[in-house]
Amino acid sequence: MTFVASVSPLFGGRQLTLAASTLRSSARCLKGQSVRLGLHNLKKNYSLKGDIAEMVANAERDSTSDRRFLACSLSARKVASQLTRGRNLETSKTCLLEFEAGPGVLTRKLLDTGAHVIALESNKSFLPNLESLKKEFENQLEVVHSNFIKLDGNPYALLKSELCSETLFNNLRIFEVPWTSDVPLKVVGIVPPKDERIFIWRYIYFLYECSSIYNYGRIELNLFVSERMYKVFVAKPPDKIFYQTLSVLWQTACDIQLLHKVPSTSFLTTSRKKSSGPNSVNGLLYLVQLTPRKDLFTEFLTTANSKTFIMMVKQCLGKASTKLHNKLNLWTYEDARNLLRELEIPEDITAGSLYPEAYKSLFERMEQSNRIDRSLFCDVDLLADDSVIL
Repeated sequence: MTFVASVSPLFGGRQLTLAASTLRSSARCLKGQSVRLGLHNLKKNYSLKGDIAEMVANAERDSTSDRRFLACSLSARKVASQLTRGRNLETSKTCLLEFEAGPGVLTRKLLDTGAHVIALESNKSFLPNLESLKKEFENQLEVVHSNFIKLDGNPYALLKSELCSETLFNNLRIFEVPWTSDVPLKVVGIVPPKDERIFIWRYIYFLYECSSIYNYGRIELNLFVSERMYKVFVAKPPDKIFYQTLSVLWQTACDIQLLHKVPSTSFLTTSRKKSSGPNSVNGLLYLVQLTPRKDLFTEFLTTANSKTFIMMVKQCLGKASTKLHNKLNLWTYEDARNLLRELEIPEDITAGSLYPEAYKSLFERMEQSNRIDRSLFCDVDLLADDSVIL
């Protein structure tokens, strides 16, 4: 992730912070009855204003995709506080970019903190309400009709209706900054529940390649994810259930912090299916902060060879119980046991017992000594792993 110290003329040259409500992108028809039932329950539990409930029902009546909104005012206030804590918004000139802002409940709470916000919304039905907020908060809010969740979704064959990060950032006058600069943008959002794993895999590829939003700098993600995905993010050996490829890649690339746990009942969900798992009444969504490390890229781990690193970790953890030296012997030109001894790694260690930082050190040592037989690495499509259910 090469981070953008984004300076936007929209707010007099203030740096931008991305706040994203990333929502479900799978196409499914909604039944008005289900939407109204969800709105009724949410209104009953959290005193959701009738006009907001009606607005959401109207906007989603003809929608072909499920969406989820943070609709509890109290929870939205706590989230906004977490996103802006420790910052003097006047001196830091922090700006939040919120995508899929919907009815604007979180947007308002962000504005109440004094932050400057760019709200991205794909459904035109929500734009009038966001424009009203813009008038109320004058120069604090900018509204953009755009679908951020599909940003660079298919970078090799963009459809006319799809948006690319280059176009969006150019329009917002957001410019690249060196990777080692401070985080200039913050993305905050709700990961699409159905396609959560696909979304997380896509962004780990973007990060290691410094493509898409990471072409502009060390963009910080603040994502609402399921409890299961959170456990994957932070899992360590010897956890045989949650410690996997994504654990190694995200822990290697980012500092990971849990900011807040929010009850699923704080969210407005429009879906034909009954709530279950993280959507249940007693469920929680985890607001996780993923801050790219300044020292992620080195002389021997670069954007050019990072995909090889990803493939190596994938193949190692494809069968975590396998002895690591057996895997390494397939890829190196010398005895893998000697390589492990050099790094003071036990010779009989299994692939699932090696910590993320050790995987990076191992890869860098192999690159440094030119020990990798690259012909044995296949460029597996990133969606291949995403079909696996957590």
